[in-house]
Amino acid sequence: MDQSVAIQETLEREENCIIAVQCDVLFDDITESRLLGLVESAEEHAIFIYTHRRMAITADDVSLEDVIPICLDFAVVEVSSPEELAVVGGDTRVRVSYQEEELELRLPFGSHSRLFLGEVNRAWSDVCKSPTQVPKFEWINKYHKGPRGQGVVKQALTPLSTTLNKLSQHRKTEKSSDKKGTSEKEKGSNSGIQKSRAPLSQESQGISSREDRDDLVRSSSHTPSNKAQILAMPQFGLRDNLIRCELLKNEDLYTYLEDFSFFLGTYNVNGQPPKESLSPWLSHTPNPPDIYCVGFQELDLSKEAFFFNDTPKEMEWTKAVSEALHPDAKYALVKLVRLVGIMLIFYVKKEHAEFISDVEAETVGTGIMGRMGNKGAVAIRFRFHNSDICVVNSHLAAHIEEYERRNQDYKDICSRLQFRPLDFTQPPLTIMKHDVILWIGDLNYRISDLDVDNVKELISKKEFETLHSYDQLKRQIDEEAVFVGFVEGEIDFQPTYKYDTGSDMWDTSEKCRVPAWCDRILWRGKNIKQQHYQSHMALKTSDHKPVSSLLIAGIKRINTEAYKKTFEEIVRNIDKMENECIPSVTLAKQEFHFKDVKYMQHQAETLSLFNDGQVPCQFEFIQKPNESTYCKPWLTANPPKGFIAQGGSVDIELEVFVNRSTAPDLNSGKEQIEDILVLHLERGKDYFIPVTGNYLPSCYGTSIHSLCHMREPIQDMPQETLHKLAEMSVKENVANAEKPLDIPKELWMMVDHLFRNAIQQEDIFQQPGLRSEFADIRDCLDTGMPDSLPGSNHSVAEALLLFLDALPEPVVPFSFYQQCLESCSNASQCEKTISMLPQCHQNVFNYLAAFLRELLKNSAVNRLDVNILATIFASLLLRSPTKQDLAEKRKTQEFFQHFLTQGST
Repeated sequence: MDQSVAIQETLEREENCIIAVQCDVLFDDITESRLLGLVESAEEHAIFIYTHRRMAITADDVSLEDVIPICLDFAVVEVSSPEELAVVGGDTRVRVSYQEEELELRLPFGSHSRLFLGEVNRAWSDVCKSPTQVPKFEWINKYHKGPRGQGVVKQALTPLSTTLNKLSQHRKTEKSSDKKGTSEKEKGSNSGIQKSRAPLSQESQGISSREDRDDLVRSSSHTPSNKAQILAMPQFGLRDNLIRCELLKNEDLYTYLEDFSFFLGTYNVNGQPPKESLSPWLSHTPNPPDIYCVGFQELDLSKEAFFFNDTPKEMEWTKAVSEALHPDAKYALVKLVRLVGIMLIFYVKKEHAEFISDVEAETVGTGIMGRMGNKGAVAIRFRFHNSDICVVNSHLAAHIEEYERRNQDYKDICSRLQFRPLDFTQPPLTIMKHDVILWIGDLNYRISDLDVDNVKELISKKEFETLHSYDQLKRQIDEEAVFVGFVEGEIDFQPTYKYDTGSDMWDTSEKCRVPAWCDRILWRGKNIKQQHYQSHMALKTSDHKPVSSLLIAGIKRINTEAYKKTFEEIVRNIDKMENECIPSVTLAKQEFHFKDVKYMQHQAETLSLFNDGQVPCQFEFIQKPNESTYCKPWLTANPPKGFIAQGGSVDIELEVFVNRSTAPDLNSGKEQIEDILVLHLERGKDYFIPVTGNYLPSCYGTSIHSLCHMREPIQDMPQETLHKLAEMSVKENVANAEKPLDIPKELWMMVDHLFRNAIQQEDIFQQPGLRSEFADIRDCLDTGMPDSLPGSNHSVAEALLLFLDALPEPVVPFSFYQQCLESCSNASQCEKTISMLPQCHQNVFNYLAAFLRELLKNSAVNRLDVNILATIFASLLLRSPTKQDLAEKRKTQEFFQHFLTQGST
C-alpha cells in the first residue's frame, strides 16, 4: 500500500512526498511505530516523521511529529552491535543524525526500505556536491506550530524537538553506563549509507530471546553480505544490463536441476490462540522438508488488529510453528510477513540458508474500497540457487454466492502485488514473473448446486471426485477465469470447512454451512511433482482444518566452471560490439488516443519499442520543462525506464486511470486528457509521443452544489454548463435556473436503493462489492440508464462510499471542520453547527444520518453498530482540510455519533 498518498494530503501544493516508509523508532526498551516521508520542495529535501494509528490511507490517519532537514549537518548510517548478525530477511537499523541529535530507526526488510534509503542518500549527495550553496529550508517553517488554518499542519512540532531528544537522552545514559562493553560500529562519517551488519528483527526472530539466535540465515557469497552496500548501490549501467541479459538467455549453459522438497501449509485459525501442538500438521512427513512455507488466515479477528494491524497472536502462532517443525533437521527463519490476520512464515534448512537471496515481502488488501486488509494477500519472493520463487498466502472474499468477488480478489492480487527489484531501472516484479509460484490460503471457494445433505452423503461415501465436480474453484479454473497455468493436486480428503470448534462435527449452528474445500494449495512452474496433499483432522482449534502439501521442485543450480566460461565469453563479445554508434529505436505507434475514459476505469495501450540500432540502449521518460513529473497524474508508463538489447524489443503499457484527485478538473473541463511524453535514449535522441483522449464526466468527483443544479444526468449536460457550475460559489445560483434539488439525485438513487433492498443485509458497508458492478452503477448514475440501479447491495453500498470519498468538498465543508471538533461533546451545539451548513450540504448530512439510523434499527440482522458506522462515515463526511490526528479522529466520530443515537431532523 502506498502510504505517501496520506502524507501528500498533509502538504502544501509546492511540496511533494517522493516516497514513504513505515518504521520503528527505538527509545530505550520501547519501540514506537512511525511513518517517514521524504519531502521535496524547490530542490530541497527533508524527512517528515509522522505518528499514525494504522496503515495510513488518508491524511486523517497521520499526524506530523518532526521534520529533519537534509543538509550538511545531516547523516544517515546503518548500524548494529557486534553480536548482531546480518540475516536474509532481517530488518535494517539506521541512525539518523542532525546537528547534535540522533535518531535510531528500524526499517522493515525489503526493496521499499532500500529504495527509501537510496532516495535519502541521493538527496544528501546532492547537498554535498554544492557545499557552498547552503539550503535555507524556509518552506519548513509553515509546518511548525502555528495558528490553525488552511495549509497549516495542526499538530507539528519543532524539528527534532521530541523524537530526537528522547533518543539523545538515552544515548547519554547509555554511554555513561556502558554495562555490556559493546559498541556499535560506524564506518565513515557523512558518507551516506555506511557499511555494517544489520540486526535480526523481532519479526524475523519468531522467538525474541537472544538464546534463539539459531533461527538465522547467514549471508553468503550468493547473498551480498553487506546490505548497506546494496542500499547505496547505484543503478546498473548499460554494460551491466547487457551482461545480465545475455547470462539469462544462456542460462542452460551453466545451470543444472536438483530436486528440493517444499512443505506448504495453510490454516484458517478463526481468531483462536494456539491450543495444541502443530506437529501432526507440520512434521508428519517421514523426511524433513528442505523448505517450509506456512500460511495463516484470521489470525486475529479483533477490531484492534483490523484498525491498528497489531496483534500478540503473531508471536504466539510463530512460536507454535517453530516448535512443531520436523525434529530431524535444524531450520532457519528467513522471513515473516503479515497483513492484519493473514500471515506467511518462511523457514529453510540451515544447510541451504546460504543459497537464499533477494528476499522480498509485500502485501495487498482487497477489502472495502480496495484498501482494507481484512481480505487480501501477503507474499514472499526469493532466489534459491538460480531459481526465482514466489509464495502467496491469500484470504479471498467469503459467502457461497460471491465466487465472482473471489475471482476479482485473485486478479487484484496478481496485478497490484509487486516486488521492486534491486535494479531500480527495471520494472517491478509481479507474481507471475517467477520460475516457481506457490499459492496457498483460504480461497473461500465453495460447493455449489448441492444441498447440505447431499454434500454430507457424498462425503460419507468418500466420493470426493464426484463432489469435486461441484467445487467452484474447479469450475472457475476450467473456465480459465482464475489461476490460469496453475496446478492443484487430486483432492482425496474431506472438506476442511466448516466444523464445530474443538471437534470433527460439521457445523451445527443455525446457519448450518455446507461443507467446502475452502483451504487450498496450488502451484505453477516446470519440474514440480506433488508427494502428498491432505488435511489434518487431528487439529481441532478452529472451525477449519489445516491443509498441507509436499512438493518436489527441480531448482536451477549453478555449475561454477561453466558459469565462469559463459561469463567470460559474453564479456569478450560485448567488448567487440561496443563502438561509437548512436542508439536508436523504432516506435510501432507514434501517438495514442484513449476513447471514452471513465472514472476509476483503467484503460491501457501498448507502446512497442524495437532496438534497430547497432548497440544496446537504455530508455527513460523524462520531465518536460517546468513540470515536476514526466506525465500528467492520470497517466503512467510501465515501465517508465528500462533496457533493450540490440535487436530486442520491449512493450510499455501506457495506462490512464482517473481517481478522486484528478476527476474534479476533468469533470468541469478545466483539464483535458492531453499530454506529451518525452522518451529519452541514453546517448541518443528524444522521441515525442502525444497522448490524447476524451473523458466522460461523472458525478464521482463533482461537488454537491453542482450536482444539485443538475436535473439531467451529468453526461447530458453541456460542457460549458459544467464549467460554469464548477466555478460558481455555493451561495450563487445559475441565472434563470430552476430551484436546485434538495440533494443530488445520484445520492438519492443509491440511498433509496439500499433503504428498500439492503436495510437488513448482513455486513452491509463492511463487505466489498464487484468492480464490474460498480462500473454499471456509475454508468447508470452518469447517464440515467437504466432507470434502476444494477448490482448487488454490497456493490451499491461501496459505490455510495466511493461517491462520498470523491467529493471535492466533503459533506461538512472544510471551513466548518474546526467548529465541528469544538462542538463534539455537546449535542445541541452539534446540531447548531450542521444547521449553519450551506443548504444542500445540510440536506445531504441529515438525509444520510436518517438513513443510517434506519440501518441501526436492524442491527440484530445486519450486524452494524454505532461505532462501526461512525468509523466508516465520519472520515468521509468530516474530512480535515490538511490532516487529522488520532484525537481529532475520535472527535469527528463523537460528533457524528450524536446524529446516529438521537432523533435529529
